[in-house]
Amino acid sequence: MKVAANERVKTKKKTSINTSEVVHAEVSKGAIRALTITGVLVGLWVAACVVGGIVVSGGLFTLVKGWFGAVSGG
Repeated sequence: MKVAANERVKTKKKTSINTSEVVHAEVSKGAIRALTITGVLVGLWVAACVVGGIVVSGGLFTLVKGWFGAVSGG
């Protein structure tokens, strides 16, 4: 009995998508979008606070010097 080297076995795979899986995927996408938007907003707020601190203190080096003085107690 000789078996051909190029013989292929065809199988049919049945796939099904459960609606709860689709809903779960959509909820996950929405959560990722919400967290991304929140992160961007927080980043913009931090940048605005740093720029405001630089302006109020009179410059970047003055801000850094004041921060180190406040942290070290000097």
